[in-house]
Amino acid sequence: MRLLNFRTRTALLLIISGATILFLIFMFFYIRKQFFITRTELSDDVMIEKITAMGKLELVKYTMKDVLERKEIRTFLPDKKILFVAAGEVAGCIDLTKVKRSDIIPYGSDSLTIRLPAPEICYFKLDHQRSKVYDVSGVLFPDDSKDMVEGIYKIAEQKILQNARDQDILGKTKENANLIFKPMLENISGKKVGVVFN
Repeated sequence: MRLLNFRTRTALLLIISGATILFLIFMFFYIRKQFFITRTELSDDVMIEKITAMGKLELVKYTMKDVLERKEIRTFLPDKKILFVAAGEVAGCIDLTKVKRSDIIPYGSDSLTIRLPAPEICYFKLDHQRSKVYDVSGVLFPDDSKDMVEGIYKIAEQKILQNARDQDILGKTKENANLIFKPMLENISGKKVGVVFN
């Protein structure tokens, strides 16, 4: 009888100890999992800095690519070199907010001349999705590579603008003003319209 009672107590003690150990193991893994969980939170506070009335008539947009290779030639160390394919766009427009009443000159009952401001570059920008660095060589430190990439992006943006000017984007803007804007004015006014530029 005592032996049976001792066995029952031992079995009960083993069951309680096992349950306690399993509970502690469960708690250990649960707490460990909770401890290492990372959550990402994003806060967004939008502030409008400036609202600008738009009056620029975009008449032409050049989408272009340019392959740039920049080298820094060094005497003792290997030359630093970067190869970059730049993709971007440049738009030419006319700022219609600069047109005054005195710039519209009527001639008789069936025609008028409108004096438009000189064409200008609306914007120019690199397309970061389509632009790509293909090769960086001769750099010794990671910062050198970063500086070269940042430098080539700035150069590429200016080259895209210069290439558009070399391809006469402002002349094409004038041409498109006559092809697109002039017929629109004739339809609105019901008169023959001549376009001149300041």
